[in-house]
Amino acid sequence: MKKIYLGNPRGFCAGVDRAIEIVELSLKRYGAPIYVRHEIVHSRHVVDSLRERGAVFVEELDKVPDGALVIFSAHGVAKEVWQDAKRRNLKVIDATCPLVIKVHNEVNRDHTNDYELILIGHAGHPEVVGTLGQIQDKFHLVSSVEDVENLHVESADHLSYVTQTTLSVDECREIVEALHRRFPGIKGPHQEDICYATQNRQNVIKELAKFVDLILVIGSPNSSNSNRLRELAESFAIPSYLIDSYKDIQHEWLKGVEAIGITAGASAPEILVTEAVSYLKGLGASEVEELTVVEEDVEFLLPKELIMPGHK
Repeated sequence: MKKIYLGNPRGFCAGVDRAIEIVELSLKRYGAPIYVRHEIVHSRHVVDSLRERGAVFVEELDKVPDGALVIFSAHGVAKEVWQDAKRRNLKVIDATCPLVIKVHNEVNRDHTNDYELILIGHAGHPEVVGTLGQIQDKFHLVSSVEDVENLHVESADHLSYVTQTTLSVDECREIVEALHRRFPGIKGPHQEDICYATQNRQNVIKELAKFVDLILVIGSPNSSNSNRLRELAESFAIPSYLIDSYKDIQHEWLKGVEAIGITAGASAPEILVTEAVSYLKGLGASEVEELTVVEEDVEFLLPKELIMPGHK
């Protein structure tokens, strides 16, 4: 092993940065404990760090005391969660990624216009649960081309689709094409709702694949976008592993490897990349090169509760 290529951009996206900052600022402004519904982002390291500082992570609102402050995670929530929070007089700060909110707005707009809706996404993912929970009827989830072929709708002439933001671009494209083949009049967004960060990190994988014998994707096992990065790398016939930290690296992976590519999912902190590089240097890697595909400069505004002058 001689060389490490570091994919760039990697790690935190603007939505993740914003969500973490919301919890940090809330702890500073309101004091612990601060309740957070679901993991704020899918990173064990981030969650553990915030928990140590006073954040209490819960899966459902019934674990939050009446009248307490609760933060909704970057993945978004169903409307009934908002209604439950209001009923129990909870103080809510919404850390939902603005790009997920965009999808929610599309769903609600099309439903108001009496469209039957289709969501391309993975069942059970928090973002998918939150998006499906925007409306109570005429909403179908598809995760594959086969799902599209087996789909039963009320009216093929008045259909609309949206997508989970963290899907693979290629995977999403195949499903979109299948939808258009089966339902030629289907309405969709002007461009698939793959977020800019997901797209950029997938482009990094495609570039790394030109230079390396092995790709390590740093991210937690429950991170959708990190799993998609690993799958994409494997599609280039390059061994690829999703690791939570350098401690997951197995020596047998490195046998015969001259160049390693490292990147990180959108919820993985940079410190994990730094630690992995240091570990591999200790095993003999002598050169590190940044491989930059595009520069990211996206920023999202904080919720008004945390930026209003004099707010307490």
